[in-house]
Amino acid sequence: MLCFLLGGTDARVAAQIALPPVQLPDAARTLPSLPEVDAGRLTGIGGQLLDVRLDRITALVRGNRDSIELDERGEPAVRGVLVASGVDAAMIARAGEAGFALIDRERIEGLDLDIARFRVPDGRSLGRARKQLAKLLPGAEVDADNLYFASGPGRALPGAALATAIGGGKASLGLIDGGVAAHPSVAGRVEQRGFAKGAPSASRHGTAVASLLVGSGAVQGAAPGQRLFAADVYGTDPAGGSASAIARALGWLAESGVAVTTISLVGPDNKLLSAAVSRGQQRGMLIVAAVGNDGPAAPPAYPASYKGVFAVTGVDAKARALPEAGRALHVDFAAPGDAVLAATGVGSSDRLRGTSFAAPLVAGRLALRYPAPAIDRIGPAVAALVMEARDLGKKGRDKIYGHGLICGTCGGR
Repeated sequence: MLCFLLGGTDARVAAQIALPPVQLPDAARTLPSLPEVDAGRLTGIGGQLLDVRLDRITALVRGNRDSIELDERGEPAVRGVLVASGVDAAMIARAGEAGFALIDRERIEGLDLDIARFRVPDGRSLGRARKQLAKLLPGAEVDADNLYFASGPGRALPGAALATAIGGGKASLGLIDGGVAAHPSVAGRVEQRGFAKGAPSASRHGTAVASLLVGSGAVQGAAPGQRLFAADVYGTDPAGGSASAIARALGWLAESGVAVTTISLVGPDNKLLSAAVSRGQQRGMLIVAAVGNDGPAAPPAYPASYKGVFAVTGVDAKARALPEAGRALHVDFAAPGDAVLAATGVGSSDRLRGTSFAAPLVAGRLALRYPAPAIDRIGPAVAALVMEARDLGKKGRDKIYGHGLICGTCGGR
């Protein structure tokens, strides 16, 4: 299988490379999956970071009780809402008879995915309601509409001008995050769409990640001068960053022909998000995600932990793993994540820290080798990226750094 995918690629690469499990047009041919490993070897501050994570979630829920609640795992989600895929009219009627009122139905065209949102009956917890609805609809995938958080400084930039694209055209790169401000480094090359209330709305985090993808001039990205499609899943909504918003964003990017998408957001495993990621991959989209900054004691980060997603960790100036780097079920690459120079507003830039800012550096380099979705080009593109990586840690691929360091001189190093 590797010989077929990699063609004449060096046998040394074939021996070390691990490719995403993307379904090929022939259902009998599938790319081998990335090995699942425990990346939680870093210790020390792990417990403290876990406490910070829990405090952050508690404060979020307390400050937004009307729109956010916890599911049975203690993960934040949109209050009173369940999301289901694979439902038909009979299922919707059955759910309604049991008190689960239909809020809306939607087809995400780019993913060929139908979803329905149901209102949780009054007086029932989200966790209890999810179990009841799943039992009522055994043929459907039912879950809470969980929330995902930027793995780095992500505050909004009220009133900031949005970056815009000049003219039409396709883009090889996509971004799912907050909105992107009109910083000179990305001027004229960012097309944006909103998937939450008040979106698109410029944010510090979205602007930084965008500049590290396509920035040129004073702030250089890994793919300078490229065009970018940016999906804002936050806007001004306290319950922004939901699984359903990310799924809609992936649908838009897939429909637009984006080849590589960066998601520097972290949260729990979710059935809708998993389905959306898988369907995007089946269309040839490669997804790059940060492992987060909640430390090795935190639960595995998603979407980074899904099979076939390229999970990225961050390193400091001495190529040491950031101690706050989160945990994923696999780690594929490392990139600079400390003192990374990025745009932060219309006329501002700063040096930032976190795995959020490592992921776009890997995505940008990958997009240069994979400019359009094409299943048969995935193998050579990934092989070239592995060859670029500088080995760190134990010889060969390891649990902390994956295949090694990408773009070591990027980010203003």
